[in-house]
Amino acid sequence: MSIGILNEGPLHAALKATYVANGGEAEVKVEGFVADAVRNGVVYEIQTGSFSGLNRKLTHLANLGPVVLVHPISGTKKIIKQPEDASKKVTMRKSPKRGALVHIVNELVYIPSLLNHPNFAVEVVLTDEHELRRYDKKMNRRRGGWRVIERRLQHVVDACRLNQMSDLFEFLVSELEEPFGTSELAVALDQPQDIAQKMAYCLRHSGVTEICGKNGNALQYRTTLG
Repeated sequence: MSIGILNEGPLHAALKATYVANGGEAEVKVEGFVADAVRNGVVYEIQTGSFSGLNRKLTHLANLGPVVLVHPISGTKKIIKQPEDASKKVTMRKSPKRGALVHIVNELVYIPSLLNHPNFAVEVVLTDEHELRRYDKKMNRRRGGWRVIERRLQHVVDACRLNQMSDLFEFLVSELEEPFGTSELAVALDQPQDIAQKMAYCLRHSGVTEICGKNGNALQYRTTLG
């Protein structure tokens, strides 16, 4: 068993199994890297955490052939807490936080130009999860002493594939007129300002939009697409 398999959590393993199914292979060596899954000539990389530090590997693999980076976002989840004292009761509660597919921009800021590569795509998977936390007195007090141990997939709620950065406009729920700022983008997305700011960053750094002026102190953008 490889080190990668030994260290992977149940969420990663469950997602990988779906891409290995129907003729795929797991843990495939590709020119010095190990791909999570390869099916029908497509490399699938499962990334449950940050995209920071992935650019080199993903660019190298995309230069060889088709690559899909799979990333789960928790739409709904139940938090299961295991106290340090085994004699105390395990608790379970539903998290008030709800994720959305558009929240992929939180990670795309680390690879804003990679979606320009013709062999690269990102598959966003919206999940229902159980998150297991265990009390650790060494943890920072700001986190309440609870450490996330693992994430467990209950089922996939939705999914979408981004083949290019302009596909982010598919997340708009209302009309967006140009030029626009992040405030207008937030309204069109029905999302908080920080999500709009990250989407604006991704669009600009991938060449989909450009700065065309200011409205007060707020930058204004327009698309560069013909």
